[in-house]
Amino acid sequence: MKTIGDLDSGQQLLVRIDINAPVENGRVKDHSRFERHAETISELLAEDHAVALIAHQGRPGRDTYVSLEQHAEILAGHLETSVEFVPGLADDQAITAIENLDKGEVLLLENVRFDEEELADRTPEEHAEAKFVQTLSGHFDAYVNDGYSVAHRAHASIVGFPEIMDAYAGTVMEEEYRYNTSLQTRDFDGQVVMVLGGKKASDVIDAMEHLEDRVDRFLLGGVVGELFLRASGHPVGYDIETDIYDQYYEDCQEKINQALDKYGDRIELPVDLAYRAGNSRAEHRINELDEKTVDYLDIGQITISHYVDIIEESDAVLVKGALGVFEDELFNSGTVELLEAIGATDCFSVIGGGDTSRAVRMYALDPKAFDHLSIAGGAYIRALTGEPLPGIEALQKN
Repeated sequence: MKTIGDLDSGQQLLVRIDINAPVENGRVKDHSRFERHAETISELLAEDHAVALIAHQGRPGRDTYVSLEQHAEILAGHLETSVEFVPGLADDQAITAIENLDKGEVLLLENVRFDEEELADRTPEEHAEAKFVQTLSGHFDAYVNDGYSVAHRAHASIVGFPEIMDAYAGTVMEEEYRYNTSLQTRDFDGQVVMVLGGKKASDVIDAMEHLEDRVDRFLLGGVVGELFLRASGHPVGYDIETDIYDQYYEDCQEKINQALDKYGDRIELPVDLAYRAGNSRAEHRINELDEKTVDYLDIGQITISHYVDIIEESDAVLVKGALGVFEDELFNSGTVELLEAIGATDCFSVIGGGDTSRAVRMYALDPKAFDHLSIAGGAYIRALTGEPLPGIEALQKN
């Protein structure tokens, strides 16, 4: 891929970023993506480029499907410079603002998903024919994609522009791709470990299959950990007050059993789980359970200690997904203590998945303690499982 280091200075650039963020009561919340993309934008401004940004927020029909006006304010705070918001994408108002954009200035166009052509099911060549792609492409010297976290989407703003414009990878795109594919490109002298949590067993199994020749041990937790325990014959991984375990298990039971048969000696499962007892945390030993009577919200302390011991002996550790409901301080131990152990160990580390990265920020862990802290969710999983990323392919083809 060409990168922004290959650009001549002083150009008019159309830059795709991903600042999709949580929305609560109509207010857009700050997110680590703002900070990361602000670093790329600052690099571009330092080279005297004029920068017009495009991005999305939410999906049609959801509460998070809102304008990007608040995003411009948040981004300006990270850049410490003004970001003009334009309530249009490729209409006359937007084109006028683009034509008046001077070097060293930034503007943000309206939510690209407000245009129905963005999400259309089309090939990259067909996306290049979208009206907004054709209109905007004629007003810029080059296109930059910095949105690695949307690189797994074959949407018009991601794959359409590289068909008809010079296209470059931004710093976030370049770094995320390099680190998230690191297990396939690096050699390690010692043990390589993956910490796998979250809800989606299918993602975990796909990662195991793709990286079976590179990873020595898989440490499981979260919903996934319970589902694997259920498949191993333990009375957990069932719904009590939730409605996720039984459906996930029904969907993935065969694949989970196959994974246990194939990788069982490399899979570490929780030996204890934590639950809420009044206002306190309590824990059950798995081998002492006859049935599941409570919802489990974290791995237990014995499991945590065991996993930490494994991490401290490792040469490389990758993380995908949280090991418990870390938003509740009673049940953050599994996720936070393992992250702390990874940060304190002299190992190569990549922390990925949206929730896990959020935990680093929520509990003020030092991002510099890890080799890479990914802001991607779906694209991170696609990279781990060897699936193609349309956004990357578009840049490479260009």
